[in-house]
Amino acid sequence: MISVNNVSVYFGAKPLFEDISFVISAKERIALVGKNGAGKSTLLKLLAGIDAPTEGVISRPKDIRIGYLPQVMQTSDERTVLGECQQVFSHITSLEHEVERLAEEMATRTDYDSPEYMELIERHAQRTDLLMMQTSGNIEADIERTLLGLGFERTDFDRPTSEFSGGWRMRIELAKILLQRPDLLLLDEPTNHLDIESIRWLERFITSGSTALVLISHDRAFIDATTSRTLEIELGKLYDYKTNYSHYLTLREERLEQQRRAYENQQKELQATEDFIERFRYKATKAVQVQSRIKQLERIERIEVEDIDRRAMHFSFLPAITSGAYPVIIEGLSKSYGTHTVFEGVNMTIERGEKVAFVGKNGSGKSTLIKCIMGEVTDYTGSLRLGHNVEVGYFAQTQSQELDGNLTVYETIDREAHGPIRTKINDLLGAFMFGGEESEKKISVLSGGERGRVALIKLLLRPANLLILDEPTNHLDIRSKEVLKEAITRFTGTVIVVSHDREFLDGLVSRVYEFRSGRVTEHIGGIYDWLQKRDREDNTFPSSLSELSPSAKATTSAPISSGAEDYQRQKEQAKERRALEKEIKATEERSEAIDTELRMLETQLSDPQHATDATLFSRYQALRSEQESLLARWEELAMKLDL
Repeated sequence: MISVNNVSVYFGAKPLFEDISFVISAKERIALVGKNGAGKSTLLKLLAGIDAPTEGVISRPKDIRIGYLPQVMQTSDERTVLGECQQVFSHITSLEHEVERLAEEMATRTDYDSPEYMELIERHAQRTDLLMMQTSGNIEADIERTLLGLGFERTDFDRPTSEFSGGWRMRIELAKILLQRPDLLLLDEPTNHLDIESIRWLERFITSGSTALVLISHDRAFIDATTSRTLEIELGKLYDYKTNYSHYLTLREERLEQQRRAYENQQKELQATEDFIERFRYKATKAVQVQSRIKQLERIERIEVEDIDRRAMHFSFLPAITSGAYPVIIEGLSKSYGTHTVFEGVNMTIERGEKVAFVGKNGSGKSTLIKCIMGEVTDYTGSLRLGHNVEVGYFAQTQSQELDGNLTVYETIDREAHGPIRTKINDLLGAFMFGGEESEKKISVLSGGERGRVALIKLLLRPANLLILDEPTNHLDIRSKEVLKEAITRFTGTVIVVSHDREFLDGLVSRVYEFRSGRVTEHIGGIYDWLQKRDREDNTFPSSLSELSPSAKATTSAPISSGAEDYQRQKEQAKERRALEKEIKATEERSEAIDTELRMLETQLSDPQHATDATLFSRYQALRSEQESLLARWEELAMKLDL
């Protein structure tokens, strides 16, 4: 579908990446990974046709439809939410006019046997088919289904887009892209502004559709659920792994170990050669050998070892005095803004040492309740008390605005750090993506996400026995999340965390409070326990086993229902779904194997020596035919899975 051939991008004389080549096939779903600054977003822009490479060629079919969602975008405020989405279908009117014009031309011309008339018929048929395909189904229903899936309420549809925050405007743009039904989706951190329910809806949309995908994301659960191939950019090179992200990590470690061994062996050889040159440089009898060794050194292509810090970064929060047995006690709490009730009748008792999660759609009241606990909002009804000796450590993205813009990142953290932790400042900065020169940046030049990370590091250096974290993983990479998660796990105090990151919450919290429709409901257990309970209550099932927690992937939980008949029906549905998932996985694996063999055959057939090889061509045609059958079966299975 898209072919990237020997592409390089330079910033001045410095290469971002060099001579990379790969192919994106139809319906293929790819994760694009690598360090910040490795060139992932740049490559996405190249694929979208927004930027051009310094060298090389990117080939795309002329009629390919590409949907591109950048991290930062310019949005329009001229329409309502519904009106903005309806703009996606404005091209249908143009297409209808074109079909009418072609039909009129066919009716008036009389050169029925001419090549031009045959081309006219072909063009009319193609455009008619395209029109039928794009107008199939109910457009208004598609818009409604997509907006609801991304978290909008029906009452939002007629609101001007100017009334929404940047995160909600991003959802509008994402909805428009999905409604276009593109051949290829290019998504750069799409989950940053989505809640758990919207993320899971987007997962199901992607996995049940036929759209190809190239994804940049730090949400590990989302990556594993939606992709089956991983492209890594590292040190200007591209590595292609035909597997999902979790398995890629294992294979990558094996490759890096081989790379390190090769590097060490080469260093020994280089040292031996240099020793020989130094030893015999001034001996006339060895002049020829010395010159030969010097030329040999010049010809050697030096092996680079990826600059990855593999030291285990372990960090513990600074100790604080022990709080009372119940740090937070809430009884009958209600909060409204005018006629809008945010939540009412909230009852919540959090015990010392507990780690709990607040989950729910954006705007459902999670941050408002936290502000009530922090004393930032006081005009509520009901009772809210903090326990004895509670020392709160609070993180919210808005705290980044309070940082001193005249200080560097290092100076900011250095002023906050006290005691033994001062010896680990550089390690801590590196763990949160401020290693090396990044630590010398002024706060004033940092992006919002970078400032948020600095504010989070400051929190880690303050003693507290109650941590309240509002979306702490936004703008963190996977390694930084792991460092933070381990620190919170080791923390002996109490934790309240608002997050949409399932991988981060899994194994971290033991109780979940769900904010929904003005109510706050307590759920005992971890994040995946809550998700499975929600699926049973809503009479839905996970779109794939990747939606289950790691400990539950071997089996699905029995649904809770009101009667034996309903229970048996749901069991049969779950069994049927597992069988479909097994077949779709086998279909995908066979399809990938065929893709590999087809590429090999294409290479052979492009060689003049094999261009007329009937056996090769026959094999190629047979594989193409099998691939078409597999794709048709895949679509059939995907539709069945969309229960």
